[in-house]
Amino acid sequence: MPIYDYQCTSCGYKTEVMRKVSDAGTTVCPECHQETFQKQVSAPNFQLNGTGWYATDFKGSSPAAKKTEESAPAAACGTGCACH
Repeated sequence: MPIYDYQCTSCGYKTEVMRKVSDAGTTVCPECHQETFQKQVSAPNFQLNGTGWYATDFKGSSPAAKKTEESAPAAACGTGCACH
């Protein structure tokens, strides 16, 4: 779901608003209640929801630890082998 930057041209209040692309824009400022709340031009920003994303499924595991375990020499190899 996209996150949009909004700013009020009357009081200067700034905030981020999470809205569906299909939702109508908001024009009323939550601080001064004037209809001068405008969407700002900014870099794209979004939030991923559901399972399968880094924040929900992989954040606790360490990819570096897995890589170290995979690259460690096998116990059966001799000192003169060609695999290291």
